[in-house]
Amino acid sequence: MLMKPPSMSTRTDTEPRLVPAVERAVRLLDALAVTRQPQSLADLARMLALPKSSVHGLLGTLAALGLVRRDDDGAFALGTKPLQWAGAFGAQSDVLRAFEQQADRVPALQTETVMLAVLDGADVTYLGCRQGTRPLAVNFRVGGRFPATCTASGKAILATLPAERVRTLFAGRSLQRLTRHSVGAVTALQRQLEEAAALGYAVDDEETAEGMHCFGAPVFAAHRSEAIAAVAVSVIKAAVPARRRTELISAIRAFAARLSAQLGADPAA
Repeated sequence: MLMKPPSMSTRTDTEPRLVPAVERAVRLLDALAVTRQPQSLADLARMLALPKSSVHGLLGTLAALGLVRRDDDGAFALGTKPLQWAGAFGAQSDVLRAFEQQADRVPALQTETVMLAVLDGADVTYLGCRQGTRPLAVNFRVGGRFPATCTASGKAILATLPAERVRTLFAGRSLQRLTRHSVGAVTALQRQLEEAAALGYAVDDEETAEGMHCFGAPVFAAHRSEAIAAVAVSVIKAAVPARRRTELISAIRAFAARLSAQLGADPAA
């Protein structure tokens, strides 16, 4: 099934005027990013609601620049150039640098998979992942995306936002559910976020994958009351006794606090 790429919102007087060709090129790259397999020219034109001739011209330019590649059967996929940009972003990202420096320094998390995520619209995108030694039901990878409402890291970030901002973010849309345990209504989500804000951490209790338990905590930067990222630890639920669960929650909160301190956040905030 084809996934529809995110569309550009209607411009208001306070927003910058977009260059149409650049907007279409970004929409095309977004379309290729959300699909799991190469797409034909016809499919891409249909997804973007653009004439085939326009999409063909865009693909030719993007392919020449290394942003798109064409398979032997004529289908199109992302090229290698975005990987260079991802690497450059990582090199320039203070929070990712802090994560990579600190990920192996929390003894209680040594054997577990630990992730760093940022909020991207209604999703979280993973900037970093330190794989553990235990197998998981989900393969977390750098650049991967999940609905923020299903993940511990997403809810940890959302819990630091004003309630009105959260309502606006999800207004008029159904919450995407990955399992039968995923939260399905904004009102229920807000109750989870209130609890997460009070506790200082959020929980994904089989909401991303059946049998998996995740605990996430927000990461702050200097002079910021809203989290800029979150770290989370994921484990197989049946393999974690109550004592270990408490230890992991304490460890991920300490890890988040350590990253926040490195980024200059006020520890009393």
